[in-house]
Amino acid sequence: MTDISGSAHDSDDTSADESPADKSNDKNSTGKGIRLFLRDVLFILLAAILISFLIKTFLIRSFYIPSGSMLETLHENDRIIVNQLTPELMPLSHGDVVVFKDPGGWLDPVIEPETPPIAKAIDTLLSVVGLSAPDSNDHLIKRVIGMPGDHVICCNDFGQITVNGIPLEEPYTNLPDDGSNASPTDFDVTVPDGYLWVMGDNRYDSADSAYHHANDPGHEFVPIDNVVGRALLVSWPVDRWAWLDNYPVVFDGVENKDN
Repeated sequence: MTDISGSAHDSDDTSADESPADKSNDKNSTGKGIRLFLRDVLFILLAAILISFLIKTFLIRSFYIPSGSMLETLHENDRIIVNQLTPELMPLSHGDVVVFKDPGGWLDPVIEPETPPIAKAIDTLLSVVGLSAPDSNDHLIKRVIGMPGDHVICCNDFGQITVNGIPLEEPYTNLPDDGSNASPTDFDVTVPDGYLWVMGDNRYDSADSAYHHANDPGHEFVPIDNVVGRALLVSWPVDRWAWLDNYPVVFDGVENKDN
């Protein structure tokens, strides 16, 4: 009995001696696991930011619509996704909705309101990953009607624009009434090489190529080099989500020059 009792006692002492070390090892293992988890989360976050930055820089980015010049296709404050591979890697087409930098004198100077430093920093961070577009007010968005070399006229006897002699039936335009011409001003132009003739879908409230042709001659064309990209879709608000069509049927045959 003495031996048995002594063995049990020894066993209890051993367990008591090992318990603090075991607890310490458990704590170390838990701490190490948390550190590894946080490291992985940080790595994933940084990778996501880097990928988003690369996508925003080279592939697509977001803009918001600051005016009603593209109604009803685009509404003020809509968010759009723009394909930046156009026109460098993917050619422009008639009917494309494009975002471009001001070719000079199309935008009035804007005094930016004071923004709290924290809000400005957040906006800058979001712009890096393409979730904000603080420079939207420095860009314009219109639809391509005339490509380099095109002969664009408004209007024929039916109030239509013609491109290279082809009359355009334009379902995307927003006109005051069914009897209105496709443009509030007449024009007869040939688009120079390297330039575009662009118009807003809200024809009677858009400072576009037709407007500048009438009010600021010599500044009506947009350099292709100024094009940031083609607008692909409305991403926000959700209830307005839609692909932006370039209506190839409308412009069918205009490439066959008939000047």
